Amino acid sequence: MTRFLLALVLTATLAGCGFHLRNKLMLPADTAAVKVVSTAPYSELAKLLRRGLQASGATLADADSKEPAAQLQVLSERWGDLPIAIDAQGRAQEFSLRYAVIFVFRREDGSDLVPQQVIELSRDYVSPPTDSTGTTTEREILADELRREMSASIMRRIDSVVRAELERGRLNPPAKPTADPAAAPAGVPSTAPPATVPAVKPPQGG
Repeated sequence: MTRFLLALVLTATLAGCGFHLRNKLMLPADTAAVKVVSTAPYSELAKLLRRGLQASGATLADADSKEPAAQLQVLSERWGDLPIAIDAQGRAQEFSLRYAVIFVFRREDGSDLVPQQVIELSRDYVSPPTDSTGTTTEREILADELRREMSASIMRRIDSVVRAELERGRLNPPAKPTADPAAAPAGVPSTAPPATVPAVKPPQGG
């Protein structure tokens, strides 16, 4: 019960942190709307990625849209439990929960914006052989935590790769809003040239 309560507190703390980018996700100016595609039907990770992209300023493409769209593709999700401690009877009582994801981010023309790569995360948990119910609950909590962290890790990886490519000048920088001179606040001099005042001829002497 104590482990369960600690896990709940940890989960609530992590959820409060948000696992989100501090700034808007950096994408090139020519990036179309983004579609998240996963090989796993009803993938919870895909749902988290969609939310993360939207919260970070990216435009999401409709799932049924036929228009060209950039794609964040989750190519593989793999889970594993590795025994890391045994009791006096030789039974495993502590495990490391491993979670590995392979992903790639492609432009609408199919070229790679972020090349295929893998991210692996892990969390340790205790599994007494006589308490399988409590262990199952703790493992599910850790799995949910790892999915959220994986989503954030993928977003950070995309952001760091794109920023590095922008610094090298290999990508088009994000579009910047165009300033409207008519909307300049009062008191700020306009950059427009002054209007020409026609010259007035002096009256001729009679």
